[in-house]
Amino acid sequence: MRLFDLLRPKAVDEALRERVIEALRQVHDPEIPVNIYDLGLIYDLDIDDQGQVSIQMTLTAPGCPVAQTFPGEVARAVEQVQGVSRCNVSLTWDPPWTLERASEAARLQLGLFP
Repeated sequence: MRLFDLLRPKAVDEALRERVIEALRQVHDPEIPVNIYDLGLIYDLDIDDQGQVSIQMTLTAPGCPVAQTFPGEVARAVEQVQGVSRCNVSLTWDPPWTLERASEAARLQLGLFP
């Protein structure tokens, strides 16, 4: 086996990961006008060799009115990505989300300067 063949799957995985992240950036928090990835709501993103994506995420507050439906919306957005065979989204409240998890770009978008 050539070295190129050993490196190729990782490059493919990284490209798929970037496409998944771009899909997550198209999903916006219903209460804050920022995408869920830059807002820091995605705690873990794993993609296996079969294109199955597992996402652990949170919401800005446990009492969020979309807590029951939002994970399904996120999964549907990710499943539209070429190379994704399935997406499972689970919610967690630990650790609780804080604005410090948001990217600098998200904070600037919200008018909160670092």
